[in-house]
Amino acid sequence: MMLDEVLKANENFVKEYEPKKMSHMPQKKLAIVTCMDTRLTGFLEPAMGIERGDAKIIKNAGNAAVDRDVIRSVAAAIYALGAEEVMVVGHYDCGMANVDPERLTDAMKARGIDEETLKDVDIKEWVGAIDSEEENVLNVVEKIKGSPFIPDDVPVHGLIIDLYDGKIKVLVEDK
Repeated sequence: MMLDEVLKANENFVKEYEPKKMSHMPQKKLAIVTCMDTRLTGFLEPAMGIERGDAKIIKNAGNAAVDRDVIRSVAAAIYALGAEEVMVVGHYDCGMANVDPERLTDAMKARGIDEETLKDVDIKEWVGAIDSEEENVLNVVEKIKGSPFIPDDVPVHGLIIDLYDGKIKVLVEDK
């Protein structure tokens, strides 16, 4: 069971770790909206020069801002936690790109999700499926900037990272 592995790893971690008090405020005054892709773990932060405590990192499937939770989290990072800049960071080869909604719906039904639950849901939108990684970053930047909860003086940049060589490309530089 994975839980057993995690608990064993934690036991070993705690033996070696020296506790350090840190602020919950992002030291670089930065909020990052990105994807939950496992290939970004331990990769994105060093590629951006971000260390523990530097930034608020908001992750979801496909780094989509289709729901209020992303905007709410960005707003909380700004108003309650001192973030002064936002970066939307997508990546190439995203698992949410070109998701087949019919296949996804079938998989959900096979796992016991009731057809009634699915009947009025746009599965593609609900899951955060995207057609183009770069276009998605541009859309998310616009949704965040267009929210009445995000002040105009907070720059919202759009970036995309290559998961193989780590190179970051700027799609939107908000000055």
